[in-house]
Amino acid sequence: MERSYQHQQLRKEEHDTLSKLKQMPVESLNLEAISIATNLYRSAQKLRVKMETEVLSSYKLSWTAFSILYDLWVWGKLETRKIAELSGISTATASNVIKTLEKKSFCRKSIDTRDRRLVFVSITDSGKQAIEELYPEFHKGEAELIAGMTKDEQKTLTELLRKVADNLHTT
Repeated sequence: MERSYQHQQLRKEEHDTLSKLKQMPVESLNLEAISIATNLYRSAQKLRVKMETEVLSSYKLSWTAFSILYDLWVWGKLETRKIAELSGISTATASNVIKTLEKKSFCRKSIDTRDRRLVFVSITDSGKQAIEELYPEFHKGEAELIAGMTKDEQKTLTELLRKVADNLHTT
C-alpha cells in the first residue's frame, strides 16, 4: 500500500514537473527525453543508495569500489585504464579508489616490466573473500530491481538501456 502511494506521488511529481517545463521559455523541449533521463537517474540513484546502505556498508565500500572489486574478481588482472573504462570513471578516480582497496588489502598493483607507464591491478585473497561474501546479497538487489517484470520486459529493457548507453558512447 505504502509503495503504491509513493509510486503515485512520484508519477504526479513527474507530471507536474513536465507541465511546468512546458511553460518555460525554452525552444523545442523533448519531454519524453526529460522523463526518460529523470527516471533513469532516479532508478540508478535508488539502486546505488540501497546497495551501499544495505549491502556494501558491511565492508565500508562505495558503489565504485565494489564495481572495481567485482571487475577484478571477474577478470583477474586489469590495467588501470581498463578498470576506469569498465567503471565509467576517470583514471584519476580509478587510481584513488584502487588506493582505498589496496589499504583494505583487497587488491595489489604491479608495474609492467616492459612499459613502466602501465599499472596492473589484481584481486587478493582478501578481496576475493569480500566479494564472494558480498555478491550474493548484492545479486538479491539486482533481482529485486527487475521483480514484477516478465522475461520479455527484462529483455526489452536490457536492449533499450544498451541503446541509451550507445547514444552516450564517446570515442
